[in-house]
Amino acid sequence: MSLLAEAPGYFRVYSDGSVKRDKRETILASDDSSSNGYKSKDVVISSTKPICARVFLPDTPDSSSLLPVVVYFHGGGFCSVSTTWLGYHTFLGYLAVKSQSIVLSVDYRLTPENRLPAAYDDCYNSLEWLSCQASSDPWLERADLSRVFLSGDSAGGNIVHNVAVRTIQEPSCDQLKIKGLLPIHPFFGGEERTEKERASEEAAHFADLLWKLSLPEGLNRDHPWCNFEKAELSMAEWCRFPAVMVFVAGLDFLKERGLNYADFLEKKGVEVKLVEAEGEVHVYPVLHPDSEATSLLLKQMSEFIHNL
Repeated sequence: MSLLAEAPGYFRVYSDGSVKRDKRETILASDDSSSNGYKSKDVVISSTKPICARVFLPDTPDSSSLLPVVVYFHGGGFCSVSTTWLGYHTFLGYLAVKSQSIVLSVDYRLTPENRLPAAYDDCYNSLEWLSCQASSDPWLERADLSRVFLSGDSAGGNIVHNVAVRTIQEPSCDQLKIKGLLPIHPFFGGEERTEKERASEEAAHFADLLWKLSLPEGLNRDHPWCNFEKAELSMAEWCRFPAVMVFVAGLDFLKERGLNYADFLEKKGVEVKLVEAEGEVHVYPVLHPDSEATSLLLKQMSEFIHNL
């Protein structure tokens, strides 16, 4: 058995198809909100695939008002990471409190064992689950399904875009309304390099590896799942695309992809706001959830959610 591919600190892929993922610090869900202003629990979206998720519910002074819902998709290049990781749990708990929102964080199936579109399918299924469970789960009884937001970092930001496209093309989740999107440092690509990618050859090759492990064999980085400019939407469909707040980080080699994404959407007539965190690295809110930069990002996310 030989090593086929490796992302040091994250995973290794072997010739027999097996994948060994490095362990990270995780945290259990807890329904005790006394110390941090929110409680959390794990739910099963689908037992057959399987798909799980973690729900974060903030303490609220008014126990009767409806709350917006943020459906969150974690990063990890489609190949690794879990919503149970300490950084995600902390960041999303803070998000629930700051934005006074119910947060549903989805653990989708990972590549290369489950190549795309498995992750897109799972995350779309989580919306169907939400629309069905909101009336029966006590934790979701205050969910305002007319104010649902999609958010995610890195690969999760890519999933945000592709799930939004699918909700427009296959509107089976008509019981809920996708009010807005909040992609954080979205992981997009293309066969043509950006300037920053050309200057960061090692990082670009790593991104190529992730796409090679994630896209179905025979597809390249100009497939619409990777290259948003290839999305096949009519102008009428673009008119139905939700408002978007795109977050980029100044030190992120994917920054140009995020800038180009915002520019592309704006040219399609989509309402877009671009937010740059100068001097910050890729997915810093998860790496440093207690930082001042993350506190500012949470404030910006909350304002977007409540001002739409």
